[in-house]
Amino acid sequence: MLEDVIKELREGIEKAIEALRRDLAKVRTGRANAAMLDGIRVDYYGVPTPIVQMATVSVPEPRLISVKPWEKNQVKAIEKAIRESDLGLNPQVDADLIRLPIPPLTEERRREMVKLTKKNGEDCKVAIRKHRRDANEMIDSLEKDGDVSGDEADRAKKKVDDVVAEGTKLVDTVIAGKEKDILDV
Repeated sequence: MLEDVIKELREGIEKAIEALRRDLAKVRTGRANAAMLDGIRVDYYGVPTPIVQMATVSVPEPRLISVKPWEKNQVKAIEKAIRESDLGLNPQVDADLIRLPIPPLTEERRREMVKLTKKNGEDCKVAIRKHRRDANEMIDSLEKDGDVSGDEADRAKKKVDDVVAEGTKLVDTVIAGKEKDILDV
């Protein structure tokens, strides 16, 4: 029973960290990254569709993303969606290929990105703490029901705290790595 609680806690923490990594992949670092376009939806016959489901997205150079739509008539729609996104990119259309030059980030913009990164990290830590609270509540209910002894519950709570500390440390490592990427000129 207690093992299940710990296992569930670990899974929750892993999901939170995976979500953090997905969010951070969308943050601009000054280098081209195809994941930057993941959040952009294009109106494809009335259905909001991710760009990766309607075009080939590649990174031929460190500061360039190229998007090659599978249907030539979707070039304008993709260009419009990219232009209207909050990425601040200016697409250049060349027949049926869209080029997205990634401009270098200004110092001010880098600071904003670092703040956003830290906020994402803090949100992840909040999610981890929520998982800790849920795990502790499950342990308390098991103890109250008489399924586990008080000593076992205390040991399990200590284990929960250790797992949470491990997860928090991993979040800090991920955030520090992303900050380093952003601040590299």
